[in-house]
This record gives sequence, C-alpha cells and structure tokens, in this order.
Amino acid sequence: MNTTNDIAAFIDHLRVERAMSAHTLDAYRRDLAEFVHWCAEQGIDDPTRADANHIRAWVAAEHRRGLSPKSLQRHLSACRSWFRWLLKNGVVAANPADGVRGPKAPRNLPQVLDVDEAVQLVELDTDAQLGTRDRALLELLYSSGLRVSELCGLHWNMLDLGNGLVTVTGKGNKQRTVPVGSHACRALEAWREESHPRTDAPVFPGRGGTPITTRAVQIRLRQLAQRQGVYKRVHPHLLRHSFASHMLESSGDLRAVQELLGHADISTTQIYTHLDFQHLAKVYDGAHPRAKRKSSG
Repeated sequence: MNTTNDIAAFIDHLRVERAMSAHTLDAYRRDLAEFVHWCAEQGIDDPTRADANHIRAWVAAEHRRGLSPKSLQRHLSACRSWFRWLLKNGVVAANPADGVRGPKAPRNLPQVLDVDEAVQLVELDTDAQLGTRDRALLELLYSSGLRVSELCGLHWNMLDLGNGLVTVTGKGNKQRTVPVGSHACRALEAWREESHPRTDAPVFPGRGGTPITTRAVQIRLRQLAQRQGVYKRVHPHLLRHSFASHMLESSGDLRAVQELLGHADISTTQIYTHLDFQHLAKVYDGAHPRAKRKSSG
C-alpha cells in the first residue's frame, strides 16, 4: 500500500466522517508524516508494520528532540487513530499504538477575566464605529460560551431571541442549544434593527456578506480590549473560559457547564473546577451525615 495515499485517505475520512477542524487535520497530517520519516530513518520501509516498541522509540526520540508532553500526546493520538482506521480496513491485524502511553501533560488552569473585567470589556459604547455589532458579538461570546468557530458560523435563523436561545454546530458536527442572556439578547436585537439582515444571513458578516473569519474576530477583540482598558491578552477563547469559570463558581454544577460548553468528555470541563475550598468544605459540612459537629453539653 502507498503510505502517502493511505494517510491522505485517512485524513479525508476524518474530515468527512468525524468533521474534524482544518487545524486538527493539519496537525495529524504533520504528525503522521513525521512518523513515516522516522520509520524510514530506522529502515522500516512499511510504517504499517511498525510494532509497539517502534512507536515507543519514536515517542522517546521526539521527546529528546524537545517536544512537549502535550505535543507527544497529540502525536500518539494521530498514530493511534491511523492504526485504528487501518485495522478497520483490514490492513493491519492489531493496533500497536493502543498500549503506548505518552508522558502526562500538566493541565494548566486557563487564564480568565474576573467578573468586573468581563463587564468592563463587553459594555462598549455603541455610538462608536461598528459599536452595535461589536457589543452584540462580545455579549454573545460571554453570555453563551461559544467557540469562535460557532460564533462565525452563526446565522440569524439559529437564534431565538424571544426565548433567549441559540443553536450552534460544534465539534464533531454536534448541535447544541444554549441560553442567551438578557443583555446579549438586547444587544443582538439592536444589531438586527441596525443591520436589517435576511433570516438566513450571517449574524456577523465580514467582507462581501460572507461570515466573519475567526482571524478577524481575534484581531477585533484585541483592539476592543485595549479600547476598554482591559490589559490581559484578550482572545475569543478567553471569553469562553471566563463564561465557564463564572458559571461553575456560581452554580457548582459541573455537568450543566459541560452541556453548555458542548464538551464530549467531562474531564475537559474539570479544568474549571477551581472552586473556593472553603465553599466546598461548607457544602460538605452541611450535607454529609458523618460531618455534623457534635453539640456541646
């Protein structure tokens, strides 16, 4: 089998069947190309014949080259997925990457805006150029915790402002419906009145009426943060992080926040569980039957 064609077919499968983002597909393509190159250097003409020891040696070589644990985990994920696809198509008899574990990547807590900073950022002067649009964009990002790709792909017929709801298509082509707060609804109504869009038009159009690009949103957020006097590195995902953090701190409901964010795995949401320890201790003392304090006397 031609390995180059084989990998191209695998990447196409991920794009069509798994609806992976272009960014992830590019990363997987690079990772597998590096694996094939390493195999050639080791005299392995057919990478599909690599075994678990080969894959461990490859990961170790990449580690010595200075790759971070997070990058090594992605390398392994690409390799594991590729061999799983080869197994499904009868090319290999087993998946040699299944038993290989990479180094644990530290899970750093994402930076967030505090509540005052978030309010300071979103409360734009709507009289400024594009002020109404920018206010609606910021309010919606913070109100509903959308990914920037979900925001850019949003059309007016996906919004139900009367009931305060938005339906978006997230990772893996999965749809979810999330609430839109009252401030965001008002900002969106004002933007709709000003822009007079068709129902199937993008909520935030770019040049030529096509949806705004993620890059344009990133640049605009940096400009707006400076204008509003918020000096953290503001980007779309920071507002998603802030939404998740503030929701979790207020509610303590991890499952609900998982649903709102559209996380397939709750372990992804658990990064936001930096709840105040005293709050947790208070809940424990009030709820656990063996935590009750004995009354004196």
